Amino acid sequence: MEHATLETPRAGFWSKLALWKKILIGMALGMLVGGLVGPDAELLKPIGTLFLNAIKMLIVPLVFCSLVTGVTSMQDTRKLGRIGLKSLVLYLGTTAVAISIGLGMGTLFATGEGVNMAAADSAPAAGEAPTLVETLLNMIPTNPVDALATGNILQIIVFALGLGIALNLCGEKAKPAVQVFESLAEGMYKLTELVMKLAPYGVFGLMAWVAGTYGMDILLPLIKVVAVVYLGCVIHVMVFYTGLVSVLGRLNPVRYLKGLINPAAVAFTTTSSAGTLPASIKAAGEEMGVSKGVSSFVLPLGATINMDGTALYQGVCALFIAQAFGVDLAFSDYLLIIMTSTLASIGTAGVPGAGLIMLSLVLTTVGLPMEGLAIIAGIDRILDMARTTVNVCGDLMVSVLVGKSENELDESVYNRSRPAPQPSAA
Repeated sequence: MEHATLETPRAGFWSKLALWKKILIGMALGMLVGGLVGPDAELLKPIGTLFLNAIKMLIVPLVFCSLVTGVTSMQDTRKLGRIGLKSLVLYLGTTAVAISIGLGMGTLFATGEGVNMAAADSAPAAGEAPTLVETLLNMIPTNPVDALATGNILQIIVFALGLGIALNLCGEKAKPAVQVFESLAEGMYKLTELVMKLAPYGVFGLMAWVAGTYGMDILLPLIKVVAVVYLGCVIHVMVFYTGLVSVLGRLNPVRYLKGLINPAAVAFTTTSSAGTLPASIKAAGEEMGVSKGVSSFVLPLGATINMDGTALYQGVCALFIAQAFGVDLAFSDYLLIIMTSTLASIGTAGVPGAGLIMLSLVLTTVGLPMEGLAIIAGIDRILDMARTTVNVCGDLMVSVLVGKSENELDESVYNRSRPAPQPSAA
């Protein structure tokens, strides 16, 4: 009896741990075991390979179903109107800029150079790069079923967007199909949640293999990756966002930064854009003067499709993995990364483990080794804190710009140096 009671707390302790803590433990144990065992850690690699295969299994149905439902959820075009269009353009535009900053930072700091890793099977052959025209033409699938079967992510995204728009135009007749896609999307979200529970074990197996094969020298580049991602996030908010507020909104960017403090703190600690929504809506109204009508539409939309921080992180991490595995990326590959990250952000922002899922999309699209995913997974929580904060800052920036353009922003509230004084002032 007493023996049974001693066993239960152990199981309870592990089950109560947050996923990111489990992944960190898996990474630490993997590196420890790999360092002790050496090349024999190769025996543990199949555990990680199973996890990577499960991630690959999710990619096509998850992206397809979530993108279709993401587009069909915006069917009330009268309500959306100009606000919806402006928000969408700003969100996708800033995401494209964010991934470009990430790629630039990754190229400038060369975080993966000198790591000298090798893909398990064979390094991707550097074939002749397609031209820009060929890349654009290849976005349209001649056979959507073939695109789904072969996992051509860019073609799947384009087809899903087109199908979602078509279902919206069909109106009532398309409702049964929309409900089917919504059910499938929910199923995929749940399956993703289940697969992500395997992450600590997969990371353990792969990190044991990495440490056993390449030694502990892999740690220094990871610290460099974290530093570069954080620096890129600071630049994106302090330079790009404040620049848009100043130039497009003709507003004082310092007031925007002051209004960010509370929601940014919540985002940094919770790593959830959706979980930060109450704080974001409160700050948009009370600190920035955005009307309830605009903030209640633009901010939830941003929590669904705005992935600026994640896009920036993907740029740095994709370059790190390419450099670590000795893969040279052509200019067309950079364009593919930008397009994939920007378009995929519509469908994957609300997905558990969205950062890793989107990074796996990028790696698949440009043919980079999926083994790199396990290396990044160990520091994903640290990176997630920064990228979620950027996402929330971007949501508020767009709400301010849209509110200003629609005359739905109270500038007396925005320009106020502190909240309105209480009636019973001393």
